[in-house]
Amino acid sequence: MASKQIVFALITFLHDLFTVIWIGGLFSLVVVVAPAARGALGMGPETKKLMAAIQKRLSTLVYLSIVVLAITGLLMSKRVTAFQGLLSFANTYSTVLSIKHLVYLAMIAVALVRSLALGRKVSGPAAAGPAAAKQEKAKMALSVLNLALGIVTLLLSGFAAALSAGKPPL
Repeated sequence: MASKQIVFALITFLHDLFTVIWIGGLFSLVVVVAPAARGALGMGPETKKLMAAIQKRLSTLVYLSIVVLAITGLLMSKRVTAFQGLLSFANTYSTVLSIKHLVYLAMIAVALVRSLALGRKVSGPAAAGPAAAKQEKAKMALSVLNLALGIVTLLLSGFAAALSAGKPPL
């Protein structure tokens, strides 16, 4: 195997790994962890503490994923001859990739709003009141939205891969 192929394989591996970390983390959180925690512990302070600890760890991985995905994605796109540049709609491949990039940017925006704007703790008497409950619902809604955007990103990745491969095998 040539050294260029090995480098491309490693770049693809990192891109896939950090996609799994981000979107898989979202899927696990939304579909498994949050419902299980609420079911087992209720909506009390223990659940909120557990979810805050999980989300703090996931946030670090999400920020790392954002950086790694941007770098590896740029390196991978340069390998496809149909690539016409960032946010180009010159051909079908570039259009699909551009839409994927726009969805990726939306995911970043949602993640930042969720962690920076809604990540602040409600303090004082409001911490146990309706403001805190509203904030928790908003955070979960943004997590669900980001999961949906992540699934769309994976779908677009599949189409981009199919378009970059040339003639379909079927």
